[in-house]
Amino acid sequence: MNVKTISRNVGYALLVSALFMFLSVIVSVMNGNDSALTALVISFLITFIVGVFPFIFVRRASQITLKDGYLIIVLSWILSFIFGMLPYALWGGPFSLANAWFESVSGFTTTGATILDDVEMLPGSLLFWRTSTHFIGGLGVVVFLLLVIPDSSPVRLRLTNMELSSMSKDGYSSRTNTIVRIFAYVYLALCLLAFAAYVLAGMPVFDAVCHAMSVCATGGFSTRTLSIGAFDSRLIEGITMVFMLLSSIHFGIIYMALVKRSLEPLNNPVLKFYVGAIVLFSLFEAVVFRAEGISDSFGNALWDGTFHTLCVVSTTGFATLDNSTWPAVAHTAFLVLGFMCGCSGSTSGGLKADRLLLLFKAVGCRISRILNPSSVNEVKLGTRLLRDAEIAPHLLYITLYVLVLCISSILAVTFGLSGQDALSGSLASLGNVGPAMGDIGTYGSFNAVPNAGKMLFTIDMFLGRIEIYPILAVLAMMFTSGKK
Repeated sequence: MNVKTISRNVGYALLVSALFMFLSVIVSVMNGNDSALTALVISFLITFIVGVFPFIFVRRASQITLKDGYLIIVLSWILSFIFGMLPYALWGGPFSLANAWFESVSGFTTTGATILDDVEMLPGSLLFWRTSTHFIGGLGVVVFLLLVIPDSSPVRLRLTNMELSSMSKDGYSSRTNTIVRIFAYVYLALCLLAFAAYVLAGMPVFDAVCHAMSVCATGGFSTRTLSIGAFDSRLIEGITMVFMLLSSIHFGIIYMALVKRSLEPLNNPVLKFYVGAIVLFSLFEAVVFRAEGISDSFGNALWDGTFHTLCVVSTTGFATLDNSTWPAVAHTAFLVLGFMCGCSGSTSGGLKADRLLLLFKAVGCRISRILNPSSVNEVKLGTRLLRDAEIAPHLLYITLYVLVLCISSILAVTFGLSGQDALSGSLASLGNVGPAMGDIGTYGSFNAVPNAGKMLFTIDMFLGRIEIYPILAVLAMMFTSGKK
């Protein structure tokens, strides 16, 4: 284990958090030195000193092993969570240590679940820090540090391969190093466009900044207790829907469509499957909303159904309706959407539409082989023919994902949650969706969840964000260290 390389690269990640804490301090000063100023200044100084320490006292080391890479990824995220909770904990109010930890993890993993019953009680600078954690986590704590490591560095190449899921690179021809910059360019461009659109739609500048960072990170933190519904504007809701969709599809597809100035890249089987699922579930929710009287016309029902379908499937978690009043059939749709979620290569969480489509195709291929043993049946994804060896890891990941979901749900029940809250909370946390159902739904909060349940859900958030395997790799290293 190369401590020098690990400490320097983890230091990069902490300096990113320190930068946004400093920006939050500036926001506080602009707001007339609001009540979070002291907490943010102390948090910035602590995070900056710890982050810069390796660059002063540790000499540069360029070698990195596989174990070092996984430790860098896991430690960068965990330490970002720990230092990210400082502004909350030092400010106080509803933020006990458990609540500050929950809010920090939820922010960085872009989950968007909250312990706040009244979001607007927070000072503006703390609201800015809260959505800044979304902005950092949306692109990825590790991706931020990759952007400052030279392209030729072996550290950068290996970390890039580890941080990016293989699903996000499938069918995309750019070099691995280039993919990081492309993702960053598209992400920043979407944030700027979302900000401009919100301002033009009449949203106050501060709210526009925060919501742009939140929607493009598919996070869901809002500056208002009633979320997007507080603005009571169809135009703002429409803008939000557009950017929820764009932020939940593969950034490489968006980039290639712009570079080629062609719609050809949109002829992607995963994208068509994803959009088709959105259309289908939006219509389904519309029928339910109209039949149950949740919406007063089919047009409004279709709008509300589409908005909330996108909120869940993109894992953004905004809201215009209280889903605790929805019928069971609408909640069932929520569970399905929360399981699938967006596309790989985007900021959305969840299992990913790519894997679900691959599962359907693999099952179909297997049935064909049973019915026609002598025929040649292969899984085809677009123009690619996939071998069993390429499919197996993704099917194994689906199995692992479901296993974690089941264990989490059972544990949540033992911690005192109802069956509905346990299942929907675990699904929403593991999928980084945010709001769940019932008391922890769109207009509820996780404040009343026991501390053990909060800790469980934050573990789910972390596992879902980095796709489980890095955590298992580090745990395996810990338990096998010292063994021959």
